[in-house]
Amino acid sequence: MIRQLICALGMLLALPTYGETQSMPLNMTQGVTEVSQRVFELHMTIFYICVAIGLVVFGVMFWAIIHHRKSKGAIAASFHESTKVEILWTVIPFVILIVMAVPATQTLLAMEDTSKPDMTIQVTGSQWKWHYSYFDEDVQFYSHLATSSAQIENLREKRDNYLLEVDRPLVLPIGKKVRFLITSQDVIHSWWVPDFAVKKDANPGFINEAWTRIDEPGIYRGQCAELCGKDHGFMPVVVIAKPQDEYEEWLQATKVAQREAREEEQRLLDMQMSMDELMDLGEKVYNTRCAMCHQANGQGLPGAFPALAGQGVSIDSAAKLEHISVVVHGKPGTAMQAFGPQLSLKALAAVITYERNAWGNSTGETVQAAEVQAVLDGEEF
Repeated sequence: MIRQLICALGMLLALPTYGETQSMPLNMTQGVTEVSQRVFELHMTIFYICVAIGLVVFGVMFWAIIHHRKSKGAIAASFHESTKVEILWTVIPFVILIVMAVPATQTLLAMEDTSKPDMTIQVTGSQWKWHYSYFDEDVQFYSHLATSSAQIENLREKRDNYLLEVDRPLVLPIGKKVRFLITSQDVIHSWWVPDFAVKKDANPGFINEAWTRIDEPGIYRGQCAELCGKDHGFMPVVVIAKPQDEYEEWLQATKVAQREAREEEQRLLDMQMSMDELMDLGEKVYNTRCAMCHQANGQGLPGAFPALAGQGVSIDSAAKLEHISVVVHGKPGTAMQAFGPQLSLKALAAVITYERNAWGNSTGETVQAAEVQAVLDGEEF
């Protein structure tokens, strides 16, 4: 016991100061925002208060044990109550709690103050990705995990940012107050970026608010912090903070790219893609968006996700429009999502074609962008 106490005391005395703790991996992230710094300082303040209380309480306890032991002939005092002692041990904890509550309340109020934002972004979680929509700007996109399945299955060496990399990061300007409106399309998620001290649940049917003002440009990573299903660990958050001029360049370039993509979609309506082109693209889309549930071999997961190989609408020529509708609109009451808002017409046509002609499925049919558009427009069948 004495040896353990000496070791514990040595660890406490060796604790670094505020500035030194930034590189301490077991401590809380200091972050790059004013609020995150306040949270860190509050954390350290409360920690040191708890350390002081522990030292005093255990110091008095062990002093009493050592100096009033039986071998020294100590005789236990006989008394039942002391009004002064009772008042003392009530007042002291009360004062300590007040000292702790004041800075904690100030920090919490600052964290919840989303008033007067410079910009607003809606963050929508769904299994298992994030959708970002910039208010007052014609920009929105989905952000998916970019780690390859080969790395996840240990077929390739894992990169430094394994499971913390995405295809489309959220881009924000530094020095601007950004309000987040956070919600969900399906189950409860949680948008968490430690460097911002932002962690807010995304609840279906509700909108929660959070905010940040980033002080330093850089790349900041986070994760979904709510157990949201089997691929919960594959739902990272990546934010790139840029100076205002670089952010404006990115914003304008993104607007142009999305406008050109919409124009390309319209041109596709008059085109007929070949089977080979559709199958090549369809395989890539399937492996990145569908294989996590239906498996790369199309066999599905019994009891959870149906097989696509050799059964169902995938092999029924008469159910072609139904197949398109399921992929585009999803299937209510199941885990099948609506991929219409997530994928381009070209990608939708390709992946449906792939599902109807892969793994021995041999319908010999292609699905073209115009057919997908017809279903998106509400064609009945």
